[in-house]
Amino acid sequence: MTETRKLAAILAADVVGYSRLAGSDEDRTLARLRGLRSDLIDPAIAAHHGRTVKRTGDGILIEFRSVVDAVRCAIEVQNGMVERNAGLPPERRIEFRVGIHLGDVVEESDGDLMGDGVNIAARLEGIAKPGGICLSEDAYRQVKSRLDLAVSDLGATQLKNIAEPVRVYSLEVGKSAQAKTTKPTAQKQRSQFALLGAGVVALIVIAGGAWYFLGATRTAPVASSAPTAADAAHLSIVVLPFTNLSGDPSQDYFADGITENLTTDLSRIRNSFVIARNTAFTFKGKNIPVKEISKELGVRYVLEGSVQCDQNHVRVNAQLIDGTTGAHLWADRFEEDMADVFKLQDQVVARLANTLGSELVKAEAEKSTQSGNPDAIDLTMRGWAILNQLQLVTDKDSLAKALALFEQASKLDPSNVDALVGAAAAERWDFVYSGLDEKHGQITKIEDLLANAIRIDPTNARAYVVRGLIYRVTKRTKQAVEAAQNAVRLNPNYAAAYAQLAQDLVTPAEYPLAIANIDQAIKLSPRDPEMGRWREIKGKTFNYMGRYQDAIREEQAALDSGFSSWPVYLHLAAAYAYLGRQSEAEAAVAQARKLNPKLTIKWYRARIEQPEAYYEGMRKAGLPEE
Repeated sequence: MTETRKLAAILAADVVGYSRLAGSDEDRTLARLRGLRSDLIDPAIAAHHGRTVKRTGDGILIEFRSVVDAVRCAIEVQNGMVERNAGLPPERRIEFRVGIHLGDVVEESDGDLMGDGVNIAARLEGIAKPGGICLSEDAYRQVKSRLDLAVSDLGATQLKNIAEPVRVYSLEVGKSAQAKTTKPTAQKQRSQFALLGAGVVALIVIAGGAWYFLGATRTAPVASSAPTAADAAHLSIVVLPFTNLSGDPSQDYFADGITENLTTDLSRIRNSFVIARNTAFTFKGKNIPVKEISKELGVRYVLEGSVQCDQNHVRVNAQLIDGTTGAHLWADRFEEDMADVFKLQDQVVARLANTLGSELVKAEAEKSTQSGNPDAIDLTMRGWAILNQLQLVTDKDSLAKALALFEQASKLDPSNVDALVGAAAAERWDFVYSGLDEKHGQITKIEDLLANAIRIDPTNARAYVVRGLIYRVTKRTKQAVEAAQNAVRLNPNYAAAYAQLAQDLVTPAEYPLAIANIDQAIKLSPRDPEMGRWREIKGKTFNYMGRYQDAIREEQAALDSGFSSWPVYLHLAAAYAYLGRQSEAEAAVAQARKLNPKLTIKWYRARIEQPEAYYEGMRKAGLPEE
């Protein structure tokens, strides 16, 4: 085995009290840690040129080319944790301890690091306070004249298993060394939190087919200053502190938690500019016109709202405002029973984020259409705004327009993942609702688009959903399930991923799970543009289960929503036939064949995997064998 000695800046970090956190709620703790890694830690490491050497359960070891980079990364993470822990009770806070040392290390052939440089960093981490950063004297010497830091000298300290005492310095995160003339706080925060690159989250991604943010990660903060409101970044937004209308100041934490979590979720939007929580909270309790806030912060959109809690119920009102004109673009109300307050907060945020994502994409598409700006981001959002209307079953002109927009965006920027996925989705719509017939290598084209998108961004949940859709209609059910499961794993708040997974579960043992997944999609995004298709999936599953009245109810709801597709009528036909309502079954078959003249049992069996009893229902309804 070959070894290389070198000098490196080493950062060691771990979670304070991890065993206690995991013991009280392991699933929630692991989910939060995964979210912190994808949204905060990994992007900070990349932004400051770090290399993750290893993860050790709740800990991490990172190598940097300079101590300055290591310290800046540590400060960004610790400041980010302050924001994320605000409003949480102490027992639910996740806090990191960080140690940084500059020293000699041995790099082995597999990239692992060993030696005193690693050991000292790990021991420094062990003596750091929760939320704190400890530096060795060697590390501190490199940064003391380069960074504005408030530092406590802990003196020579005997570290465990280290022969000689090490002089240790503790950084006071969030404090400057002394009063200095600095840029205004808002501008500093805007520079620090301007974000590029996302599913969709998702929230998440990014969701229900509408999110423009469905990749789970983001890139480093960019730009030295914020744009003005007139030329603000795409999807630039501030979430103002939600107002507590309960009349009980002790309920402030709930409203503040919704504000903070929405800020975090919206930070996943691709190519976005999201004002940090600390800056947004400077407006709490102040009656300042929205247009002034928009101008000061350099954002196009302002989200504001209120929360009212009583003993058993919570009501959340939210509204999205165009900061440049003051126009109200969208408003909605969400009401839930209050049981587990933190679970409820997560549910409210997920629903708000799913709905808000659609509205932001729609608003941006309208702006870009008016301005005529042909850049790739505008073109992509305009394409998705068309797809999200989901009236493409009969509107071929709109489908062609969306596809053209995605293709034009890809020419301008071949690495635009959302344009690639959009083109694949548009082609998939055409394939399914034109009769599931291969033409001009369409399936190969779709799969190539998705493979390229996933190669560029393997965390893009929407790419996996579209891939699952195409697997489904080419009888690759196992691969379809795996694709949908990948999407859910990447963005647990992505409503469309749950719907896709529900569609792919086609064995009797899986039917209850399919219903649970489609209900989760509806719960996450109860006013989603894809609701018609989701009702169709639920009705079809009820058909599989022999619950024909329930199937008819769901398929009729799909039609009422405007989702008038041949599969809906086919599902209705089978249900009517099994209930002995023959005339209605035959009428539904006739409508299905009107929309898809190629439709026969033989044709359908060759393309879609269904239970055998379902084909028998089609026969009873009068669908020809071939």
